[in-house]
Formats: sequence, structure tokens, C-alpha cells
Amino acid sequence: MPDPIVHRRRWWILAVLIVSLFTVNLDNTVLNVALPTLARELHAGTSALQWMVDAYVLLFAGMLLAGGALGDRFGRRRVMLIGLGIFGAGSLASAFAPSAEALIGLRALMGIGGALIVPSTLSVTSNVFTMEERPKAIGIWTGVSGLGIVAGPVLAGWLLEHFAWGSIFLINVPIVLISLVGVVALVPEGRSEGAPELDLPGAALSIGGLVALVYGVIEAPANAWTAPVELATFALAAALLTGFVLRELSTEEPLLDVRMLLQPAFGASVVTVLLTSFGLFGSMFFLSQYLQGVLGFGTMETGVSILPLAIAIAIFSPAGMAVARRRGARSTVAVGMSAVAIGLLALRQAGTHDGYGMVAITLFLVGGGMGLAMSPLTVIMIRALPRSKQGVASAINSAARELGGAMGVAILGSISAPMYAAGVHPATAQLPTQAAAAAGDSLAGAGAVASMLPAPQGEALLAMARSAFVNGMDAAVLVGAIVALAGVVVALAFLPGRTPGAAAQAPAGRPEETLSSAGEALAEAA
Repeated sequence: MPDPIVHRRRWWILAVLIVSLFTVNLDNTVLNVALPTLARELHAGTSALQWMVDAYVLLFAGMLLAGGALGDRFGRRRVMLIGLGIFGAGSLASAFAPSAEALIGLRALMGIGGALIVPSTLSVTSNVFTMEERPKAIGIWTGVSGLGIVAGPVLAGWLLEHFAWGSIFLINVPIVLISLVGVVALVPEGRSEGAPELDLPGAALSIGGLVALVYGVIEAPANAWTAPVELATFALAAALLTGFVLRELSTEEPLLDVRMLLQPAFGASVVTVLLTSFGLFGSMFFLSQYLQGVLGFGTMETGVSILPLAIAIAIFSPAGMAVARRRGARSTVAVGMSAVAIGLLALRQAGTHDGYGMVAITLFLVGGGMGLAMSPLTVIMIRALPRSKQGVASAINSAARELGGAMGVAILGSISAPMYAAGVHPATAQLPTQAAAAAGDSLAGAGAVASMLPAPQGEALLAMARSAFVNGMDAAVLVGAIVALAGVVVALAFLPGRTPGAAAQAPAGRPEETLSSAGEALAEAA
């Protein structure tokens, strides 16, 4: 039972944690609507745009396990305050970044700050609520997490309509200040007795391996997949990630006990969260560019157009917990992932002239599917580890989501980029080298070049660029749909079904026992 004073404040504490979580997740997607603007203002090509998104997500994902472990060892409140400070400073500096390269670096700094914040929000939530109220609190946490992701485009659209692009980062500063005050005033300090030393070699190997892997995927269209530099990059990623696994298996105090991933319910939950985020973040990377560059929407109109995703998440996140209790996690998550796949397939019907109807259907299906799937998956993971490891448990949940998003942007972007370049080439073959390169690198670049050409030639270039972008997007979202269907297979094969009755949580120190009770825990989860 939590401390009586803390227990009385628990809903206020959750509100403070939610504000902090909302800010971090907001920044996951706030950049999407601004991508065409940044392409013009900072002269950024497709690769640079991918890195602006992935630098944040990748450092966020790579540092989450370390952030969770630091909170368990040194105090979750303390680590959360440090993270908010780093995140706020990075946001302020990003607003005045002079170049694409500088913004990429500052986004990486913000990702480190976010990684120190997020694990503490879920682990503190888990610790200040009783077992009876915990599923409800985690359901609220999950829903707000999703809403933060989709509120980014709406807020960014309004800001870009009225202010310079730096405003999408400056908006974080007052929210961070409010969060700092709330954390100091309300959130209790908490750490795990006997928490292990931070596994610095493991953290370095995991971050290095993930950065090398995503770098190779993003740069492959420019270098060719079989180029020596690409093969060397992928070999380095494989060596570092293999080293990480071996390190975690051999050390007495691992950052991540990789043996947990072999447990069917836990491992399948991690994989399914990763696959869900792959489709969501990958599709969001294209949507804002499609709405602005192809359909001609303004930034505010683009932000509002993303609302079906927010509405669906708000409706289906709470429903996911209730449905899982009645039907079991297996069928609930499988239905959610199927909806994500169908939504991505619907996006392939969007054309170059009248495609918002299909976009709205896509957003509602993907958001609804994500809402259904994420709540039960989060409960399985958070219940799978003892309370002393709650920081790590929440970090694994968030890391799977962020890594899936980073890989979605990297892989789907790398699929579409060469198709776009090939499709627009006939219209750029006679242009000067610099103009041809700009038009062939991104849809925003083609728009900028087209505006400087005589009207007939400019219109022809823009029409071909829009058609090429849609063709590349079609191929990419097809891959995203296939990945979502793989999540359906994983859910049906490995997640627990409906369990009659609820079982008590397993003893605290035994991950294998808590893992075996993950299915039963779902029976309590509404």
C-alpha cells in the first residue's frame, strides 16, 4: 500500500506525470507537419528530414533502458527532474537552430532528456496506485501517451500558421516549467533498494548498434544497399548489437535481461508494440508531406486533418482494457493490429487530387487499432517484472514503441525515396545540376524549383513530382501493412487468451513467475 499522503494525492500526481509524458510524446510527431517548412527554410533533403525525426526517436529509444535503470537506482523523481531540464534546454536551443545539422544534433539532445522522463512517469504511476486502481491508471497513461503523439501535428499546424517554425519547439518551454513545479511539489521520490549498477558498456553497445543500423537504412537509397560503406555499416550494427546481447547474458547486473524476451507473453508484447509503432510513425512521416505537397493543404489545415487519429485513440484506448478482460489479450491485440493493416492499405487508394477521404479512414483505423492494442500490451509488460524493476519495465515498453517508430520512418522512407527520385527524373533531366538535385531529393524541393520555372514547365515538374511521391508512398505503406499483419500473427501465436479468474501477482523477485502471471493479470485489467 502506498504512503497514505501519497495515496491521497495519487490522481494529482498522475496529472503531473501525464503533463510531462504529453510534452515528450508531443515532440515525437510535432515535427511531421513542419517537415515541408524545414525542407524550405533549412534546405533539407529527404535524408536530413528523416534524421530530424529519427535523431530524437533513436536517442530516446536507445537511452530509455538506461533512464529506467538510473531512476530505479538514484531516484525516479530526481532523474525525471534532470530529464525535464535537458529536454527544456534542448527545446529552447532547437527553436533557433541555424542549420539542418544543428537541429538534428539538438533533437538528439532532446531525445536523451525524454528518455530520462518517460520511464519514471510509468514506474511512479505503478507505485502510487494500489493493484486495484493500477490498471485504470495505466490505461489513462497509455491513452494520454497516444494522444500526445497525435496532438503534435494539430498544435504544429496552428503554430506554423501564425509563427515561425521555431515556435514548435518554444511551446515546450512553458510546459516543461509547469512540469518541473508539479514534480517538485507533488511527485514522491522513489528508488529500488538494491538496484544494480548502471551497465555502461551495455548502454554504449545498444545505442551504438541502433544508431549504426538506422544510419545504414536511412542512407541506403543514396549509397546503394550493397555499397561497401553500407555493408560496413550493417556489419558494425550487427557486431555491436551482438556484443550487447552477449554482454547482457554474461554480466551479473544487466541493463536488460534478454532472457525475458524468450518468455512468450512478454517477448510477444515487446515485438507487437514495436510493429504497431512501425506502421504509425512510418505513415505519419508521409502524411503531412502528402497533405501539404500533394493536396495543397496549409499547415493548420494539415494539423486539423490528423484529428481522426486522436479521436480514435481517445475512444479505443480505454476500450482496449475492457475488451481484453472479456476476450483476452490475444484477440484484442490481433483485431487492433488488423485495423492498423487495413488502414495502411486504405491509404494506397489516396491519389494526387482527391485523397483526404482515404487519409481520414486510414487515420481512424490506425488510431483505433493502436488504441485497442497498446493498453493490454502495456499491462502485460508492466506486470511482467517485479516492482523493483518498474523503471526498466516501463523503459522496455517505451523503447519498443520508439524503436519501432524510428525503424518505420527509416525503412519506409528508404523505400519511397528511390521511387520518388526515379519517378521525377524525366522532368529534371534538363534542369541545371543543383536544381535537378533539389527537385529529385524531396517533394518540397520540387515545389521550390517549380516556383522558379516558367509556368508550363513548373506545372509539369510539380505534377510529375506529386505522382512520383504518391507512388513511393503506396509502396512504403504496403510494406507497413505487411509488418502490421506480422503483428497479428505474433499476437495470435504467443499472447495469452482469456483467462477465467484473476491471479495474484507473483512474488516480487522472480521475473519468470511474474511473466507466467501476465495473462492472469489481464483479467484484472479493467
